[in-house]
Amino acid sequence: MEFPNDLNYEQQILELYVKLLGCWNTSNAAGFAGLFLKNGSVIGFDGSQMNGQLNILEEISRIFSDHKVASYVSIVQEIRPLSQTVFVLTSHVGMVTPGKADINPKVNAIQTMIAKKEHNRFRIAVFQNTPLALHENPKLKEEISGKLQETYNKLNVVNP
Repeated sequence: MEFPNDLNYEQQILELYVKLLGCWNTSNAAGFAGLFLKNGSVIGFDGSQMNGQLNILEEISRIFSDHKVASYVSIVQEIRPLSQTVFVLTSHVGMVTPGKADINPKVNAIQTMIAKKEHNRFRIAVFQNTPLALHENPKLKEEISGKLQETYNKLNVVNP
């Protein structure tokens, strides 16, 4: 089977991911959940799971109503096809607490997003947030934190 070698697919996957982080950063629970397949799943930083678009909407709405969440800053590492209609994106992410100007390296993560094309449009099948602990490689952890901070600084955005 030939996999697509089309930058348009990569651009669509990247745009989907950017929308997801944008919905998080603006506390838009309906927008966040709406990017998932009906049977999509989220695996949170703490290992919690949300299964199905309705459960995602309920839990993300609760999170947004209970907390002023930190904003994500990301550096996409890879976008690649798994089939003609399924792609995986991986990204390093940091979070900036509201009112702060620095990422919090303690909550850096690797995010994995699996997107599936359904009805001529990509939706998220699985989104996983894994702590970027790197216990055996603190130098790499520090390097990634530095790159995330640089990326955030280049955005020249004030985090409310």
